[in-house]
This record gives sequence, structure tokens and C-alpha cells, in this order.
Amino acid sequence: MHPENHLALHHVRAAELRAEADAYRLAAAARHPRDLRTRLGWALVKVGLRLAVAPKAAAAIP
Repeated sequence: MHPENHLALHHVRAAELRAEADAYRLAAAARHPRDLRTRLGWALVKVGLRLAVAPKAAAAIP
């Protein structure tokens, strides 16, 4: 393979990767703010589970 061909293929692949990265950035920016709601929801579930668990019996002090 000639160096010119290799370089041309490299440039084409680099352009494809840049286009994929741009598309991913645009998709990530357009995503709904569901991430924050999901994290908050799971945090509330954890707190609720901790409150629902019966407290351990205190050790008797002689």
C-alpha cells in the first residue's frame, strides 16, 4: 500500500470519527433531564428503605 493511500484512508476515517463524535454530543445535549430525576428517585427509594427497616435493639447496659 502506498503511503498516499494510507494517509487518504486515515483522513477519511478521522473525518468519520469526528462526525460520530459530533452526532453523539448533539444527542447527549438533546437528551431529556431524566438523569437527575432518576438519581433523585433512587435516592428517595434508598432513604425510604432505610426508614422502613426496623431499628436494631439497643444493647442493654448493665
